[in-house]
Amino acid sequence: MAKHIRKGGDFLITNIDCREIFIPESFTDEHKQIAETTEQFVINEIWPINDDIEAKNFDLVLEKMKECASLGLMMIDAPENYGGLELDKVTSMLVMEKMAFALNFGLTYMAHTGIGMLPLIYYGTTEQKERYLGKLISAEMIGAYCLTEPGSGSDALGAKTSATLSDDGKHYILNGTKQFSTNAGFADLYTIFAKVDKLHFTAFLVERKFAGLGLGQEEKKMGLHGSSTRQVILENVHVPMENVLGDVGKGHKIAFNVLNVGRFKLGALCVGQEKYALSEAARYANERNQFNVPISSFGAIREKLADVTALTFASESMVYRLAGLIDDRLAHLDKGIDNYYIEYQRGIEEYAAECAMVKVFCTESAAKAIDEMLQVHGGYGYMAEYPIEQLYRDERVQRIYEGTNEINRLLIPGLLLRKGISEKLLDPDFENTVQGVFEVERKLLQGMKKLYLTLADLTGEKFGSKAVGEQEILLTLADMVIQIFALESVVLRAEKSSITATGNKQELYRAVVTICTFRAKQQFVNGAEKCAAFIDQNTPLKAIENITNHKAHGLLAAKRFIADATCQSEKYIF
Repeated sequence: MAKHIRKGGDFLITNIDCREIFIPESFTDEHKQIAETTEQFVINEIWPINDDIEAKNFDLVLEKMKECASLGLMMIDAPENYGGLELDKVTSMLVMEKMAFALNFGLTYMAHTGIGMLPLIYYGTTEQKERYLGKLISAEMIGAYCLTEPGSGSDALGAKTSATLSDDGKHYILNGTKQFSTNAGFADLYTIFAKVDKLHFTAFLVERKFAGLGLGQEEKKMGLHGSSTRQVILENVHVPMENVLGDVGKGHKIAFNVLNVGRFKLGALCVGQEKYALSEAARYANERNQFNVPISSFGAIREKLADVTALTFASESMVYRLAGLIDDRLAHLDKGIDNYYIEYQRGIEEYAAECAMVKVFCTESAAKAIDEMLQVHGGYGYMAEYPIEQLYRDERVQRIYEGTNEINRLLIPGLLLRKGISEKLLDPDFENTVQGVFEVERKLLQGMKKLYLTLADLTGEKFGSKAVGEQEILLTLADMVIQIFALESVVLRAEKSSITATGNKQELYRAVVTICTFRAKQQFVNGAEKCAAFIDQNTPLKAIENITNHKAHGLLAAKRFIADATCQSEKYIF
């Protein structure tokens, strides 16, 4: 079957063939091999020194970053002609997922290979890449990204850091302070955003050794104790003209496009965290006895395990579906063209809304999963000797960085509105009867899509150009469309996998779809009712009622079936 290259957001206006999407069950041998390499590195090299990393032994962290580089794990996103491998986004996400098991080290790796390297890869000149990229790939240099300031977080363009051209025209002189910079304490190359003449937002490549660059103290954080987070202080730092990254005044393109990938990678990290938390809790539940039986025999515990398995399945399905979408689009680009990376970034930007959806859904799913799995541990989950305690502390910030979840939610409807996606654009075949093993869920999704588009159109009609300022309404619309994308990813994956599934695997897919559908429907309806109330519209109420009437037949049996399998395997079962 020839692949149809989908545009961002068009899942809302068309019925998707399950054969179109990428699913984890389609991992190649190469994917599995690099995942195994990453996993063994984490188990053998990082787990034994986790306490040292938590104690901020950054010399040890740097040593392990070099070992990580020697395995080729820094090469994945880098172009081949600069010593990289330029592998697909599926590989990049899979390695990031496995790095979640490395806890703090995983974040150091993510920051270095993501926002630390990607600005240079996407926007650097040939000379800049020749000078820095090989050293970043080998971990001879570590990268950091400096966007946030003490007075500007979500309002990144409100930055006060200034860049003034020197009298001889050879340098820009940077002054200001950057806040919350990951890897700052041991980074060698900082991507720093400043305003030229206090007006033109621009990116600069700034070396640690440049005179005038200083660092604040390590931040005292709730979690991520083994990750370096410091202020980067710039006092008359002379940055050579040749270290301007991209064009003067176009720094916003770098900042926001790189954040799309950062959000996406964070989603993959969350998938790994959910799997880690689930395996820890399932094993503990089998070992812990109360009333002379393992607590894994109690319905209250088993339901938590089943729900977290379903959440993980949904997160994983979204991440790799999006990876497939991006890979399909990028595969059509000609690497030989001069503006390759401009087109490359446009390819990723096409799915900016989906990147934001993945970030919100996966970070919130990870929060729910880790919280529930800590609860399974009871009082012991609060004790530092159990990994779930650190995971709980470390997770919290994920709903804040890479753009807060509120900011991402506000972005999603706006991005979709700008694409002109409307109920008027529904595919002519949209109303055709959906057939197959998940026909009921597919029809539910049709109703959810139509209702979302109706409410989005009504919002536009009522508020016009001022709709972008109606934040309470935009948040509800975002909640609705996130649930659509998540549930559809689940259903399409299960449908595609069921074709070749053997043994009890088909039953497992049916069970996880039942659990995910019930949860997604509840959250979607809550958003739809709130949105309709906010815009004072009675029109959609019948449609809301139709969705509410969807019956979750066999929900309890589905949860018990998933819980049985999870307890037996003591890990994520898909």
